[in-house]
Amino acid sequence: MYNLNNIEKKSILVIGDVMLDVYYNGEVKRISPEAPVPVFRKHSERCTAGGAANVAVNLAAADQKVSILTILGKDNAGEKIKELFSINGINTDLVLEFNRDTTVKTRFLASNNQQVMRLDVEDTKLLSHEEAGTVLNLLKEKIQAYELIVVSDYMKGLLSRQVMQGILSMAREVAVPVIVDVKDPEAEKYKGAYLLKPNLNELKQMTGMRIESEEEIAEASEILRRRCGCEYVLTTCGAKGMVLVGDGEGPYFVKARGREVFDVTGAGDTAIAYLAACMANKMHIREAVSIANCASGLQVAKIGTSSVCWSEVRAYLTEDKAGTTYKRIEGATVRSFRRNHPDEKIVFTNGCFDILHTGHIRYLREAAKLGDILVVGLNSDASVKRLKGPDRPVNPLEDREELLCALEFVDYVVAFEEDTPYQLIEMIQPDILTKGGDYAPDEVVGKDIVEGRGGRLVLIPFVDGKSTSNMIQRIRS
Repeated sequence: MYNLNNIEKKSILVIGDVMLDVYYNGEVKRISPEAPVPVFRKHSERCTAGGAANVAVNLAAADQKVSILTILGKDNAGEKIKELFSINGINTDLVLEFNRDTTVKTRFLASNNQQVMRLDVEDTKLLSHEEAGTVLNLLKEKIQAYELIVVSDYMKGLLSRQVMQGILSMAREVAVPVIVDVKDPEAEKYKGAYLLKPNLNELKQMTGMRIESEEEIAEASEILRRRCGCEYVLTTCGAKGMVLVGDGEGPYFVKARGREVFDVTGAGDTAIAYLAACMANKMHIREAVSIANCASGLQVAKIGTSSVCWSEVRAYLTEDKAGTTYKRIEGATVRSFRRNHPDEKIVFTNGCFDILHTGHIRYLREAAKLGDILVVGLNSDASVKRLKGPDRPVNPLEDREELLCALEFVDYVVAFEEDTPYQLIEMIQPDILTKGGDYAPDEVVGKDIVEGRGGRLVLIPFVDGKSTSNMIQRIRS
């Protein structure tokens, strides 16, 4: 049903309020003697992109050419967000710095990722008339370069009615569709957008209606669509899924896919990012909504704001026969892997794994015992051919991936095109690097990276007489 093999890199602009999401992982074991409050002892921390920045990161993970127009404060949080943009390949030519605080949301997570409290630092005052003019003039210079615009309104000061209407007016002049993740109950602010995406509570506020049933959701969505002159309204309803109105065929109800919910943070950002990627690729609106619903379902199964990549979406939609959904990673998911697994001991190994045999199985099982997560780097078909000769690989990459993913002790598989996994190791930053015992330590690629950050190399003995080359030779003879 879904053709995800023809997704092209489209130029998409994200406009909106960005924030830095900070996560402190730790524990609470006592009450303060100073006041009846818990004492939180921090063990680790990580920073991720939030708000419109999370939309941009998810679009980058969806392999789109992403630019962002936003405002940052002249502070450390603003610098950190710019660093996250750079890591994820997001163009920052339209990022402005004003004298205001960058929004920071700090979450304190105790055992089992239970949120103990949240600390917010933010400046929500609207831009001055002069500042708004600066934003719109900057957009006017660049707007024709984009095929679609995503507006993410978190009501943190950037998107006043003046700025919002200015964006929509300019976009209409150059026929660039604008889809908006709304927050403001003032519906007229978004008049003229191509698509609006409220959640259920926002829909109630914007229409003033009491909404209970699916029919009432569709009715209220249609009222909002007509009031704002939009082509579509897509209402997200949490565990109930999504409702689309506006294509002339009646409301389209998409049920949420069954998935254990760990954290709803950023699910809406992921949904609108994948909706935008699909729409920019001229996918039918209903198909785009279904894929956005899938991506959102993947997001809530993760802790905190993090990106979803196409390999996860493909596996989710096709219900991988080997039961290996989500194990194959690529793109931004690889680049952000260490940030998304700050406390786990990551083990990395690599190989061609052309014909999987008992030697491989025993080797990988032993590697997995060394840490919390085992990531296997897998040479692409072209890479195997360069290393092993024109008759290899025997099994194509897709088959080799599926076999490795089917192993319960393998957590993630990532393919690489290069002859060595050096760049991959730089991105993943494993704690432990493993190779077969027939390697000399100084021959192992990436040893310097791992040991340079305090990790170690472990050589695991191979099973005597077990090798892919020997198997192929015996078959041929």
